[in-house]
Amino acid sequence: MTVLLKLLHIKTEKGGATGHLSNFNLKYPVLILLMGINFVEKIDNLVKVQTVLISVSDKSGLETLVPGLVKINPDIRILSTGGTYNKIKEILGNKSSAILTQVSDYTGQPETKGGLVKTLDFKIYLGILTETYNDSHQNDLKRTDASPIDLLIVNLYPFEETIKKDGVTAEMARGNIDIGGPCMIRASAKNCLRVGSVVDPKDYDSILTELTLNKGMTTLETRFRLAQKAFSHTADYDRAIADYLGQKTINDIRACYSDII
Repeated sequence: MTVLLKLLHIKTEKGGATGHLSNFNLKYPVLILLMGINFVEKIDNLVKVQTVLISVSDKSGLETLVPGLVKINPDIRILSTGGTYNKIKEILGNKSSAILTQVSDYTGQPETKGGLVKTLDFKIYLGILTETYNDSHQNDLKRTDASPIDLLIVNLYPFEETIKKDGVTAEMARGNIDIGGPCMIRASAKNCLRVGSVVDPKDYDSILTELTLNKGMTTLETRFRLAQKAFSHTADYDRAIADYLGQKTINDIRACYSDII
């Protein structure tokens, strides 16, 4: 069911207001825009994992996870970035050319220098957020030659570990604030109706076990459990950043830079 775009007119103070907006006391007419929101009614309990996106700071466990995914589904496609791509390529050896694709090759957009922008791309988020039974979404996939991403394996730049080190400046901490990772985690967790969002290497074994038992498919129960963990993970990450910045002064920030114009 789709909530249609609506314009609500709030009358002036003199003329009063109408309906549920009667508590507003405004001097001028106002238009409130309610954006269209899509509510899903039909989903699948079991979702086959065909395309996986892996981009991790902590690369522990990949030696088991990646071969396990390929063993369960030899036709699986893995999208990856930067150092994670190189690690997976090493693990897969001569199989990598048939399985592994750099995100930049997939999107057609090269990574920025230093990896600042890698995954913030329409094709990536369409693949994560697309709904199976939404015709418009399916048409968008065809139009952009994008693939639904069924499993996201992402963990974040080690912000808390960075700020614990001696001599760390606010600029060093700022540079270790992950942007693309939290965005993808939140998107995949939101779409747990179809996508599994894995943020903890400790979950790799249980994911492989489930995929083995279900012929390469995740269950709604597992996807929801992973979503709960994912949102908790990004909330803790943001809290750590907010707490750190809250302890700093503008002088701490200014001290990081020799040239402030």
